[in-house]
Parts: sequence; structure tokens; C-alpha cells
Amino acid sequence: MGSILLFNKPFGVICQFSRDGVHPTLADYIALPDFYPAGRLDTDSEGLLVLTDDGKLQHRITDPKHKLPKTYWVQVEGVPDQDALEQLRCGVKLPDFTTQTAEACLMDEPAKLWPRNPPIRERKHIPTSWLELTIREGKNRQVRRMTAAVGFPTLRLIRYRIGAWALDGLEPGHFVGARFDPHPNPLPKGEGTIALSPSGGKLDRGLAP
Repeated sequence: MGSILLFNKPFGVICQFSRDGVHPTLADYIALPDFYPAGRLDTDSEGLLVLTDDGKLQHRITDPKHKLPKTYWVQVEGVPDQDALEQLRCGVKLPDFTTQTAEACLMDEPAKLWPRNPPIRERKHIPTSWLELTIREGKNRQVRRMTAAVGFPTLRLIRYRIGAWALDGLEPGHFVGARFDPHPNPLPKGEGTIALSPSGGKLDRGLAP
């Protein structure tokens, strides 16, 4: 079984190792050979990205048939009411598809949340709020499209959890080694992750076996 890295991707970083001469890439943070993302995260999104050096494991993590739940912290413009939350839960009709059922609820701003650079765009006299949204699919810019469709545009998007892996204690731009459990026990909200050897800087060579 190959190795796994959990990386807290900062805003503005492209999910690739090759450089484009404009944006920072994974190569600016992870100097380990032969690791590749298992899935993607938009340049203007933040949070958990899983990488592995094993092609079969990469396929298993990303294969839709395994339907790993992905939990996002979403800062939106306005305060969604129960009707909007119910639409998110039951499926949002978009121009090209209808989303699957999801879990959606209002939440407080995440504790010890790092500042985003640059800050979000805020409009005077319009409040913002936070949602916790869990989906089991991952089409292009899906979360942003879902919240916009129910009337609450996304201002900041952080992926907090993929399956049993979570961001807990992982600073932006840092990564840790992790284990792969093909039959993980569900973790209660707010509890720890299976990450190992948290890095004190951008690099951590203490990978799990």
C-alpha cells in the first residue's frame, strides 16, 4: 500500500506540481517525489487535499462508486433560511444536472480559523454566515453553484473533511502523513483524524508506513 499525504491547501494555490509562472503550485509546498493529488480543489478554494504515490489508491479514493463524503465549511452572503437549507439537502436543480441529497446546516464560524489572503469581498449592510455542507459527489464548482442557486453566493470555501480524514490541527501550507483504512469507522464531528507526524514547517518526511 502506498503513502498518503494530507495537505491544507491555501487560497490561490493550483492543484498541480508543474509551474505556470503565475500562481503558486503544490511544488512550492511539497518537495517529495511521485505524489499526486487524489481529486482536486479549485484554486480559489482552501482546505484538505489528499495526495498519494500509489496509482491504484489514487483511483480508489477518487472513484465515485466509493462515494467518500466530503464536508465543506462555506461562508455565504446572507443567512440561509430553512427553505434554502432544505433545497441543499434534497437536491438543487442546476442547468446541467440535479445534485444528490446532501447534509446542510448553519454553523458558527470555525474556531481558530486562519485569515484568508486576500480577504473575502464583503458588502456593507449584508451579513455573512457559515454552512457545513456534506456531499458525496464532486462536479465542477458544485458547492459554489449549489449555494448560488438557492440565493446565497459563496464567499469562502474550505474543504474540512474527506471520508475519515480531516483538517484538525493542520495549518495552511502544511502537510502530514496518514494511513489508509478501507473500512474506517465513522468519526463523530469535531473529533481527531488519522493523520500522523504533523509538520512544523512546509515539509514533513515522517510519513506513515
